[in-house]
Amino acid sequence: MNLKNAVALITGGSSGIGRAIAQALAASGARVAITGRDERRLTETARNLGVHAIHSNVAVEAEVEQMYAVTAERFGGIDVLYNNAGISPADDDSILVTDADAWDRVQDVNTKGVYFCCKHGIPHLLERGGGSVINVASFVAILGAATSQISYSASKGAVLSMSRELAVQFARQGIRVNSLCPGPVETPLLLRIFGDDPAALERRRIHWPMGRLAKPREVVNGALFLASDESSYVNGTSFLVDGGLTAAYVTPE
Repeated sequence: MNLKNAVALITGGSSGIGRAIAQALAASGARVAITGRDERRLTETARNLGVHAIHSNVAVEAEVEQMYAVTAERFGGIDVLYNNAGISPADDDSILVTDADAWDRVQDVNTKGVYFCCKHGIPHLLERGGGSVINVASFVAILGAATSQISYSASKGAVLSMSRELAVQFARQGIRVNSLCPGPVETPLLLRIFGDDPAALERRRIHWPMGRLAKPREVVNGALFLASDESSYVNGTSFLVDGGLTAAYVTPE
């Protein structure tokens, strides 16, 4: 995808899928800023990828407002918001055992963070006459699971609803808003979890039609499409990159 000279800001861009999309956007010609809370890792990633780093916490409104202002001042505007930052702590579990503190911590980042990013990022897109907003949700916003993460699942459902409303509100001002919904992806976190607990991997893998985790690049390709003008008539969608998981009833033996 040709994104030459487009300006993109990626939250949670220092590792995992966020890092992968930052690398891909930069390779496609975009000028990229990444944000994150781990300053050391953020700085190292930015140096390795040749992108700009902004230390920021998406759960703090003043920091979100500032990160967009800094990016717009540095690059002359913003064209793409990739709202990727999210958490999934171990104490977010079944509704019967997840306490209010765990619920609030997840909602502050995964839901309120996207709200802040859209609230303060969209005005910069309006100044450019349009742009693309990609809010990262998850397949868990569409399917239920007995292996529950109640606050995470609820937060990603909120991202879908928020994205649809914004897509309709700003469509005639040249702004497209879509949710990117990855299936399980081969990230350091999941590899560590499944490496320590092979039974957990098998418990889930039986439900994956393709029988494997997605490679980060496979999700990145979907994000590049949504960021570019190639998706100029794609708006308000829940864009699934899940290997058929949400379509499955009975999977291959």
